[in-house]
Parts: sequence; C-alpha cells; structure tokens
Amino acid sequence: MAATVARVVELSPTFRRVTFTGPELSTVADNRFDQRFKLLLPTEGGGLAAMPLADDWYSAWRDLGNEVRPAMRTYTVREVRPDASEFDVDIALHGRIGPASSWALDAMPGDEVIVCVPHTGYAGDFHGGVDWRPPADVAQLLIAADETALPAVSGIFERLDPDARGIAVVEVPHADDARALSRPPAGVELIVVARGSDAVGTRLVPAVVEAADALLTTSAPTTTLEDIDIDEQLLWEVPTDDEGNPLLGQAPLYAWLAGEAGPIKQLRRHLVSECGVDRRAVAFMGYWRAGRPEM
Repeated sequence: MAATVARVVELSPTFRRVTFTGPELSTVADNRFDQRFKLLLPTEGGGLAAMPLADDWYSAWRDLGNEVRPAMRTYTVREVRPDASEFDVDIALHGRIGPASSWALDAMPGDEVIVCVPHTGYAGDFHGGVDWRPPADVAQLLIAADETALPAVSGIFERLDPDARGIAVVEVPHADDARALSRPPAGVELIVVARGSDAVGTRLVPAVVEAADALLTTSAPTTTLEDIDIDEQLLWEVPTDDEGNPLLGQAPLYAWLAGEAGPIKQLRRHLVSECGVDRRAVAFMGYWRAGRPEM
C-alpha cells in the first residue's frame, strides 16, 4: 500500500514515532503483540516509481534491479486508528549507518513510502506476522529484548492478561529510552538496562541470565542445540505447528527473545542447553545483525 508520513514525534533519545496515513490504511489490522510489517523506502535517485503495488509484492521487489529497488526493513505496528486511516511505528535511531535509520532521522510530513501491513481482510489467525505464541497455560514469562524489539515488547505488554507473571529485561542505549516503553501488568517485573557506549548485549545477557535463575526453581534435562551461523542463516524460530498453534499446551516458563542476533543466540543456548528450558517454549528472533543488512 502507498502511505504518507503524517506526523513525526520524538519519544526518547533513541526513538521516533512516525505516523503513516493513506486511503487504504483503514484496513490495517490491529493485533498488537509483536505484529510486524514491511516498510519500503524510496531510493536516492528513483524514489518508489519502480515498485509495483501488486499482490505478489515480494517477488516484484526481488525482480527489481539494485539501482531502483527500494530498501526494505521490518518494523512493529504500534498503534492503529482505522477511522483516521493511520497507524504508528516507533523507530530506533542508530545514526546514519543505513537507509532506514537515515530515513528516520530525516522523515517529515509528506514523505512517501510503501507499507506491506496485516490486512483486516485476511481470514487467518492474527492476519499473520505475530510471533508471540505462548502455550495457553504458562506459569512464568521471560521476555528479553534490545531497543529494536522495544516496540514489540510494548505491544505484548498491552495485550497480556492482567494476571500474567514473570520478568521482562530490555536493553536500551539511554536510560531515558524507557519513556518509549509501555508498562507491563503488575505481576511482570520490568528491568530496563542502559548500555551507554558498550556493545549491544553487554547488559542484556547477564541481566537475563540472572532473571532466568530467579524464575527457574527446578532443574530439567538439557538439550543439545544445532549451531546457527548468524552470518549466513536467519536466527528465527517460533515454536508452533503448521497452523500457528503453540507446540505445548502448558509450560512452567515461556521465553520470548528478540534483538541483535549475537546476544539472542547466546541467550537461547543458555536457556535450552544450560538451564533445560523446553525449546518448544522458547521463541527467538534475530531482529538484526550488527553491521549487516536485513536478509
């Protein structure tokens, strides 16, 4: 769908909220949780003219030449206002290190983009693109994320049952970035760690290891995991069946891990191979790779 920037609001030192509008955006599905969508950005020389608005948009995008193919990035739908044909996306700013971050720094009302969003006309569960899939009966939740997954964490918090229990750990560049995060139910402890100039994951990994120790009261058999080369393979696994249903009906712990692939891979291995958490209750998503474009 074609969309136009309606507003840009500063949320924190790292986050900008961009509101998109357009005649077709009244059909954007409002699923919250970690609902993702694709944002296609204009090229420096050619804008968006070369990108056809077709049902098979991904094949059309891949068929374009490098010089006219729009940059594509994945973001989280934050808030949908169908009556106003608008939706919001919160974008983490990382400087001028790539097309998406550079675009977000300069975005202003009137800028044109293309969005591939969940559609209310889709009959499937959640309209696709939601990876928060816990078992129906879960005693404790463990959420781990860096700033790129902060909007998804906010969406999850806003849809959690009021009696949910667990710990959520979020690593951000600046302590004030907590302003961009929604608050969880009372039974979910929120830990926000600021890493400053340290490498991503520096504060997240030890904080999540400590949180896991607090939540896991019994030991369990460990599982040997296959290695994933994050330079060549996508680090992404959501434990569901072919119909999108959780693989377990109940679990003592459900873990949702999202962020830079290196720390997320490390945390997944800690939980499954060292702590004995059932891998069917661990969802992990390598949202990005430091210094590398989206696959």
